[in-house]
Amino acid sequence: MEFAGQVGLVTGGSRGIGRAVAVRLAEEGCDIALNYRSATAEAEQVAEQIAKLGRRVELFQGDLSDPEVPHTVVSAVRASFGRIDVLVNNAGITRDELLVNQSLADIEDVLRTNLVAPMLTLQAAAPAMLRQRYGRIVNISSAAASKPGRGQSNYAAAKGGLESFTKAMAVELASRGILVNAVAPGVVSTDMTDTIRAHGEDEIMSRLLLKKYAGPETIADAVAYLASPRNTYTTGEVLHVDGGLKMA
Repeated sequence: MEFAGQVGLVTGGSRGIGRAVAVRLAEEGCDIALNYRSATAEAEQVAEQIAKLGRRVELFQGDLSDPEVPHTVVSAVRASFGRIDVLVNNAGITRDELLVNQSLADIEDVLRTNLVAPMLTLQAAAPAMLRQRYGRIVNISSAAASKPGRGQSNYAAAKGGLESFTKAMAVELASRGILVNAVAPGVVSTDMTDTIRAHGEDEIMSRLLLKKYAGPETIADAVAYLASPRNTYTTGEVLHVDGGLKMA
C-alpha cells in the first residue's frame, strides 16, 4: 500500500492503458480521480473495479482538448479530494494519415489532445503539488516520438513535444520535490492500436525484438514505479517500454 493516503488523477482512464494504470495505482492504495471523455459505461466499470479494491474513486467527465476543461477538471478533483499527489497524463488520440492528406483539423485535434491538454492539466495540478512540496507526474508518450511510422507525423510531433515538455517541467519543479517523467509504450494491445495491428502486423513484428505486443498492465507497472514514493531520484526521463521497437 505504498500509495496509501494519496490521490491520483488519471486522464483518459476509461479503457486501455489509462484503465490499467488507474487499477494498478488503486491496488497499491491510491484513491483515484478518473477522467474520461465520453465512454461513460466503460468509466463506470473501471470505477466499480476500483471500488471493489476498497479505494475511493470518483469520475470526472470532460474533453481535455477543450482548453477550458483541464482547469475545470483539476479544480473539481481538488475540491472533492482536497489534494492531488499523482498525475498521469494518458488521454490521447490518433488521426494517422500521410501529411499531404491530413486536414488542419487532423493536425490540430492531435496536437490539442496529446500535447496541449497535458500541458494545461499539469499547469492546473502543479499549484497543489507545490504547496505539498510533493508530487509525481507521468506523461504517456509513445515510441512514435523517436521512431514514427508512416502517417504518424501529427502524432509523432505531439508526442515528441510531450517528451520535451516533460524534461522542461522536471527542471521547473524539482526543487519542490515534484518528479516529472514519461513512459513511451510501443505497440500495446488496446482499442487504439487495433487498426495498426490489423494492417501492419508483419512489419511490426519484424521490428519488435521480443516478438510480442505489450498488455496495458505492462505499461501500468512502469507508470506505477515512476509515480510511487519509491521513486526518489528519477526525473526528466523517458522510459521506453516498447519490446525493443526503437532498436530496429
